[in-house]
Amino acid sequence: MAAPPKEPLVITDKAEMREWSRSARRQGRTIALVPTMGFLHEGHLSLVREARRRADAVVVSVYVNPGQFAPSEDLSTYPSDFEGDLGKLRAVPGGVDVVFRPQNLYDYGQREVGGSGVESDNGSVSCLEEKGMGHEAWVRVERLEKGMCGKSRPVFFRGVATVVTKLFNIVEPDVSVFGKKDYQQWRIIRRLVSLFYSNSSIGNSGVAGQRAEAEKSSRS
Repeated sequence: MAAPPKEPLVITDKAEMREWSRSARRQGRTIALVPTMGFLHEGHLSLVREARRRADAVVVSVYVNPGQFAPSEDLSTYPSDFEGDLGKLRAVPGGVDVVFRPQNLYDYGQREVGGSGVESDNGSVSCLEEKGMGHEAWVRVERLEKGMCGKSRPVFFRGVATVVTKLFNIVEPDVSVFGKKDYQQWRIIRRLVSLFYSNSSIGNSGVAGQRAEAEKSSRS
């Protein structure tokens, strides 16, 4: 008789996610992170299966990153099907331990935001306000950002590098798995890890057919 699908724990709070990871590590478990923007397809699931092979516990993040959208792009139109995503993750052999679904990774508990003048009623600012002007600190890998897709998407790669850094600092994974569909992005993340996360490694899943999913995939 087949085992029932594994129900992932859904975590939305950053501090809770960090504590879960540290608790797992105290138990001697290794952690793999698969960052996504949701609306999962087979390319994502192949990375989850690779993460399952590489670590004891698997965390899949689902977060539509506003930092990689240009002012002319409307992130509210980005496709979303969270319940469908959970169903697909349940079906992965071995399952997923945690789905990390933060509301906003660019919140700051302060009222003064330098010269931006962005302030909200609850003292929290984010790059969701004023077309992103509330956020001032970005992570960049400048040499690798230039050329190729960087010409037509000037803010995209700094947004990716920044959100990946935030996720790494919250989840604290031993390994994080990315595909090579966007090769420039993969190189930037690999460089980021080599510079700042010497205790982590990046897995690359070379699953056949992943490129065939690119045209119909979400952008993560």
